[in-house]
Amino acid sequence: MATEAKRVKVVDASQRLQDFLQWSDRVGLVLSEKVCLSSEGTVADYGMLAKEDIEEGEILFTIPRSALLHQETTKVSALLKKEKSSLESSSGWVPLLLALLYESTSPGSHWRPYLSLWPGFKALDHPMFWSKEERDKLLKGTGVPEAVETDLSNIQREYTDIVLPFIMRHPELWNLNTHTLELYTQLVAFVMAYSFQEPQEEDDDEDDEEQRAPNPPMMVPMADMLNHVSKHNANLEFNPDSLKMVSVRRLRKGEEVFNTYGQMANWQLLHMYGFTEPYPENSNDTADIPIACLYQAAAQDIESEPERQLFDERFKVLSQMMEENAAFVFSNQGCLTDSELHSALKLLCMSQEEFSEFRDNAGWEDDDEDDDDDDKISQAFSNEGLPDLKPSWKRLLHKAARLTLGSYGDAELESDRKLMEDRVDLKGRSSRRWRALQVRFGQKVILHRLLELTAS
Repeated sequence: MATEAKRVKVVDASQRLQDFLQWSDRVGLVLSEKVCLSSEGTVADYGMLAKEDIEEGEILFTIPRSALLHQETTKVSALLKKEKSSLESSSGWVPLLLALLYESTSPGSHWRPYLSLWPGFKALDHPMFWSKEERDKLLKGTGVPEAVETDLSNIQREYTDIVLPFIMRHPELWNLNTHTLELYTQLVAFVMAYSFQEPQEEDDDEDDEEQRAPNPPMMVPMADMLNHVSKHNANLEFNPDSLKMVSVRRLRKGEEVFNTYGQMANWQLLHMYGFTEPYPENSNDTADIPIACLYQAAAQDIESEPERQLFDERFKVLSQMMEENAAFVFSNQGCLTDSELHSALKLLCMSQEEFSEFRDNAGWEDDDEDDDDDDKISQAFSNEGLPDLKPSWKRLLHKAARLTLGSYGDAELESDRKLMEDRVDLKGRSSRRWRALQVRFGQKVILHRLLELTAS
């Protein structure tokens, strides 16, 4: 029975793919003869394969702007434009999501062959669709459960405060029985995983650039079927009339074409896209040390009330410099937020005299150029430079890393390493447990390396 169900699933996916390709022809999407879409032989449900060798710089497909799905191309675009002011939100996604609510449930939708590639959006398996107990158990310490809770709270509020009143004003196009919070949440995950944002055009006026809001997300048929790896071989280029997927290195016949979603750590990939790269293939993996752990580490050395008062004053200053839930980000090469960590360690490890001078001067006096040189700071917090930090800085960073590891429940690597090596079967590799393990293990490797580099 299982084999028969799998065969039916493959046939259904193949038919959906054929319908999509026919639709692509009709809308003017041009696919190179050197590549093909496939529901087999790729790392996910769909993907693109090279049918023959491809050289660097070749165009793999071209998508006309008219084939993109967003708030200005949907059938309800005029209404969305008319009520634009009532659809503003912190995410900026509401107009696209309303378009998707309409297009995905309209039998005659122009976009139906495209959206049908994801039947009911039920296959999406972001951690937001896991139970809270499963998230907290499998992803404890990784930062994912907290990010998901924030997402779910924002989605609920956005739907209740903005989307629901809009739907009720337009019952001829949307209805509460179909366009539910559940479907809205699934479409948020769909946008998280498959949408693209066009980069801002470069502007000589930097102040104006900073004030401009990012471009809203849009759905890009064909491009969103390419899977991601950090060492990708293709890249999406934005042009005035079209978008083009271009090879960035040579591909061999049979090789999968991979796009990039950016420099994403495994916890970000799981949170936003629902998958991870197998360890150690993700060269962009990171681990965070929350500022709260640095606080706890620094507080451990307090022995008197005057020291407590001095510590509180220093941390109050640090809190003004950094956000409440800030974190110091470490990669496999060292600290990525080196300037912030440099300032934090410098402040927290000051003597009483140094802090008094700092306070009297309302901040640091300009140091010698060598001390403030960004390259030197970056080098100091690289894996090569960390062992040579000031002893007090190393001790504090070491304690903070150990406290961070404690947040995982099991700080040791060996138990996770054994799970990594077991690989009982391929099914386990695609499970939630396996994906969570990739996130957890990659982060713990980085933190354990930090312990070694800052050991006395």
